[in-house]
Amino acid sequence: MRAYHLETFGTIEGIVLRDGGPSRPVPAGPTGIVVRVRAASLNKRDLLILHERYPLSATPGVVPLSDGAGEVVAVGEAVTRFAVGDRVSCAYFPHWRDGRITPELVGQPGCTFDGMLAEYAVLDEQWAVRVPDHLTWEEAATLPCAAVTAWNALTGGEGGAPLPGQSVLTLGTGPVALFAVQFAKLLGCRVISTTSSEEKADRLKALGADAVVNYARTPQWGAEVRELTGGLGADLVVETGGPDTIEQSVRASSLYGQIALLVTASAARSGIEISHAAYASSLATIRRVFVGSRTQFESMNAAIATSGLRPLIDRVHPFEEAREAYRGYAGDAPFGKVVIRIGE
Repeated sequence: MRAYHLETFGTIEGIVLRDGGPSRPVPAGPTGIVVRVRAASLNKRDLLILHERYPLSATPGVVPLSDGAGEVVAVGEAVTRFAVGDRVSCAYFPHWRDGRITPELVGQPGCTFDGMLAEYAVLDEQWAVRVPDHLTWEEAATLPCAAVTAWNALTGGEGGAPLPGQSVLTLGTGPVALFAVQFAKLLGCRVISTTSSEEKADRLKALGADAVVNYARTPQWGAEVRELTGGLGADLVVETGGPDTIEQSVRASSLYGQIALLVTASAARSGIEISHAAYASSLATIRRVFVGSRTQFESMNAAIATSGLRPLIDRVHPFEEAREAYRGYAGDAPFGKVVIRIGE
């Protein structure tokens, strides 16, 4: 079994491919399952882990990547949730099943224990989630982090999901924002997106965005969002920019809007600042979002399966080029997910 391991932090060269020998792993205990991983995908958190800038400290030598999908090839004698041949992924927070997360539930694959950049993954049955049948392995491998985050941002608030016809604002073209566009349209919402690229604006519209604001041409884009919503503002903002965008997001929000905040620091700013002028005129609720629970993953997959939604993939690398996938992901701005195919 071959697997990549994060042996040295701070450099992509520290991600090393090891050959563990010809034997296939066996389930770790009576409720364990073994998954033949078919594809895995990268997230920003994987670069943060590599460079030791992630909130959790990674285990030295850990197998990277939280996101992956494959089929169950072996089960322990007490397994009831899955059978050999089932198509599954691992939850981002395997111990967080539902409700609110607590500190003892924050362990993650690809960080505190082995992730999905391997030919086989050994999981507990409670960690795994079935993936929609219509998705390819590459598409299924994109779901655990960015997709669940977008789903939680849209549906996880105390008031539930926005209603059909309400407006959702997404920022940029990162994976969470792209999933948010798709999910918001699936929910029947009107979507306004921001970008600085005319080419990406066209792609956002093709994905489903009803209107796109160029934030490079219009730095005070919050006002334009309000104009596009008849002066009312966006009912929900999926806030993926953090300190660099929060001021305009508050100005773009409706009076009682929701702002799902994902990022709280950036390269230029170490924290969130909102001016008195912006927040004094708003009663918007800001809700911090950090991926989601297994139950949210499962409800998202049910919506994907029913709608036939397909994730966007920018490019796919073979398993042997995992480090090249890291380099490309770190060096450009893909429109969609970067995926690593693991076998056939």
